[in-house]
Amino acid sequence: MLKKFRKFKQVFFRLKGFPRVVGAVDCTHIRIQSPNSNIGERFRNRKGYFSFNVQAICDSNLKIMNIVARWPGSVHDSTIFDNSMCRAQFENGEYGNSFFLGDGGYPCRDYMMTPLLRPVTEAEKRYQKAHIGTRNVVERLFGVWKRRFPVIAVGIRTQLNTTMTTIVATAVLYNILKEQGDEMPADEYAVDNDLLLEIDMNPVRQTGNLVRGQLIDPVFT
Repeated sequence: MLKKFRKFKQVFFRLKGFPRVVGAVDCTHIRIQSPNSNIGERFRNRKGYFSFNVQAICDSNLKIMNIVARWPGSVHDSTIFDNSMCRAQFENGEYGNSFFLGDGGYPCRDYMMTPLLRPVTEAEKRYQKAHIGTRNVVERLFGVWKRRFPVIAVGIRTQLNTTMTTIVATAVLYNILKEQGDEMPADEYAVDNDLLLEIDMNPVRQTGNLVRGQLIDPVFT
């Protein structure tokens, strides 16, 4: 497995010079119809509509490596990752000294590099630029996936179990079509600066700050 990750790191590094990256992680909300009154509010997200908060991890070529499509829209992105198999695998050492890249909604950890709240030094600014430029692959993935399968963008009006199955099925089909060279929509992307402001709002202790600092000094100075 570690040999396979070496290739991922090399390809990610070519994007913006960010080392040791094996995947970019983020969540996106898939709109659903209102569930029954007993559980409905669990699915209402912070923007006020009902959704599943779906986590995806992708490689540098916008291929979906992992997807979690079972959490209600009210659940925070970091909670979904904390309860995922990928976090357990990282903490068991299965990814070696690799990194995931996440936005400011995730806590900085030894294996999860996040943006700085206020980069000051030139090295910090270079880190920030490399981080954003590398992590944007997952934002581009969401755009392409939703344009390729419009039902993911406009919403799904089925029972919850069927909706979860539909989300995963479109992700599998997306990967198959990508591998077969099917023409995909353009991967438009714009930086969401609001995400960068969330970093210190996350209630989880930022245990990876030391590792991030040790990465910035030698690599981006």
